[in-house]
Amino acid sequence: MKNSSTSTKPLFSILFALSLAHCLNDTMQSVISAIYPLLKENLALSFAEIGAITLMYQMSASIMQPLCGYLFDKRPRSWYLPVGLTFTMFGVLMISISTSLTMLMIAVFFSGIGSSVLHPEASRLTSMSAGNQRGLAQSIFQVGGSGGYALGPLLAAIFVSPYGQQNVAIFSVCAFIAIIGLIPVCRWYGKKLRSNAKETSPKKEVLDESNKPLPKRLVYTILAILIFLMFTKNAYTISISNYYTFYVMNKFGVSIENSQLMLFAFLGANALGTLLGGPIGDRIGRRLVIWWSI
Repeated sequence: MKNSSTSTKPLFSILFALSLAHCLNDTMQSVISAIYPLLKENLALSFAEIGAITLMYQMSASIMQPLCGYLFDKRPRSWYLPVGLTFTMFGVLMISISTSLTMLMIAVFFSGIGSSVLHPEASRLTSMSAGNQRGLAQSIFQVGGSGGYALGPLLAAIFVSPYGQQNVAIFSVCAFIAIIGLIPVCRWYGKKLRSNAKETSPKKEVLDESNKPLPKRLVYTILAILIFLMFTKNAYTISISNYYTFYVMNKFGVSIENSQLMLFAFLGANALGTLLGGPIGDRIGRRLVIWWSI
């Protein structure tokens, strides 16, 4: 009996729904860094305080992700994804009315929690619905996030910068759309969980060679390499995305809106690379794609 991870055809309806949710969530997240110049002016922030805001966001959005993933492995539930998006929506609404650094820090913390909840569980569902095309499935899911992260500065230039900080609240609509789009995914996942609970997994694990775990030393080595690569990648991409707008405004005298358009071009190139990486990895091997992209 084949499960979803070994079936030949990916479940594209599930993958596209997850990609859409990833896109809308990361659009809301990237708006935060895109409006840093506006927040700096409105709240009289220093660059050190901008860095503190970024640190607070990364603590809740990145450092807490492994903890959320660990908890979700122990207690999987179909409603975690809508809950994560609700945290993001609440954070975005708080940002739109923030009048102090403390309130802004709390707002980005809640927004980051949304990412910590969404990413591990959505990644699990992507793997479950990938079939035998895991590279393509991950590419579809990840390009949603990269595309959304690129769209944030563009939409901020259109809807926020000309009108003011309060217009950030408009992006809470993204969370509502994402929650609606995830309803079929949650139903499908709920059925999978109930089906898996009825199966007698011990006998299957003995018979299925693919279920045999890898040696712990090998797993830790692979994870250490991947964590190092992701750390080095994010060290420069996050630094650029957070401070690029300030740099081009100071260096070339462009407006806030134009600096956000330039940030959109940078992040858009990142999204294009994500889209191409999955299918190429399926063809020539994922290790080659990882090493050459770095």
